Amino acid sequence: MAAVDHLAPDILVHLDRASGQGIRAQIEEQLRAGIREGRLHPGIRLPSSRALAAQLGVARGIVVEAYEQLAAEGWVVSRQGSGTRVSPVAAPPAAEPEPWPFEQAMRYDFALGVPDLSAFPRTAWLAATRRVLRELPDAKLSHPDPRGTATLRAALAARLGRARGVVTSADRIIVTTGFWQGLRCVCAALAARGATRIAMEDPSFFFHRLIVEKAGLDPVPVPVDEAGIRVDQLARHDVHAVLVTPAHQSPTGAVLAPDRRTALIAWAQETGTILIEDDYDAEHRYDREPIGALQAMAPEQVVYGGTASKTLAPALRLGWVALPAHLVHGVATEKGLADAGSPVLEQLVLADLMERGELDRHLRRTRAANRGRRDALAAALAEHLPQARLRGIAAGLHAAVELPPGADEHAIAGAAALRGVRVEPLSHHRFDPSAGPPGLLLGYGSMSEPAIRRGIAELAQAVADATAA
Repeated sequence: MAAVDHLAPDILVHLDRASGQGIRAQIEEQLRAGIREGRLHPGIRLPSSRALAAQLGVARGIVVEAYEQLAAEGWVVSRQGSGTRVSPVAAPPAAEPEPWPFEQAMRYDFALGVPDLSAFPRTAWLAATRRVLRELPDAKLSHPDPRGTATLRAALAARLGRARGVVTSADRIIVTTGFWQGLRCVCAALAARGATRIAMEDPSFFFHRLIVEKAGLDPVPVPVDEAGIRVDQLARHDVHAVLVTPAHQSPTGAVLAPDRRTALIAWAQETGTILIEDDYDAEHRYDREPIGALQAMAPEQVVYGGTASKTLAPALRLGWVALPAHLVHGVATEKGLADAGSPVLEQLVLADLMERGELDRHLRRTRAANRGRRDALAAALAEHLPQARLRGIAAGLHAAVELPPGADEHAIAGAAALRGVRVEPLSHHRFDPSAGPPGLLLGYGSMSEPAIRRGIAELAQAVADATAA
């Protein structure tokens, strides 16, 4: 009996032995069709003639002859040592899909929401992964708890209480695929209870508005000034929830003033309105004392949301919401229906880093580096764009730059892109793009200080280019 090649790649070929067509012809025809239709990609390795013959239950010589014919026609290429592969030119190239905006490389990339990815604690993460895999019982690889692993939820409850003042417990936390999914699940749970309208800061993160709408709620804009959301204007609107970013307003960087925090909580308790607190980057702070979570003032009125995207890396897709007791079941149900639970191994690794203090050590290192980046940004703007006003830089990973009246932020962003500089117009995040002064948003967490200085110099040239056009 021939030995079975356990390393041979699988391939879908179906033979109809009742048809009048020969076996070799069927093999050739199906492989040609697979290549022509794009199911067998250029360069992919086909099974050896021996392995495919064993798979199909035919003589090896039939497969050898089929491969030889396909090679003669240019569909496949065979080389000693690399086997038989689909020819790189066997099929016409497919049209390239439109690239995701964040994948378009820029020489100076002031993209929002990206920390220093080179600082990701690879060694600590790898060590934690090994510990988790070594100690994980086999049963834990079965279907996960859609709320998240009990281990991570307990670690989060402890850490959020210690570092952010959040009043919660493991049974009130839902682990989500980033805060985006957490927001979607909370909004869907509110909609299922009859909510129809949610107040949102204006400006606010554009994608959050899309998420709110997809969940079936109507977003209602409430203006933001240098002291945060205008709480006095909330009474004008009949809303069932309010989404706020009190520690570092997204995107202006304003901090919700103490009197407004008190007023917002009092209004929410009086009206029965749910507050959703997005605490996305509050742990990156430089010139101020830490500001505790709004949730601590009214745990049964506030949904607290956080993420590992700004502390570690967006690619982890790990977020969480700490909920009032009456929302836990509804949000857990929405999470379970969305994806049946987030990946378990990453959750356990993050919990390990938290429990061993590795996350705190990582944050201390990155805070110092990010403060240097922030200072480099401020100095470069003062030198090259002294007419611009810098806002929201006491914390976070981005800054808002208010441009002089009359400046065309879209023309500037376009001119900057031509110079290899990614910046984002502030108006993208306004409900009415024409309202408010022109501005740009600059994320600095993923760039070196020299790159920041060079990028701002290029941005200043782009401003000149746009003004002269």
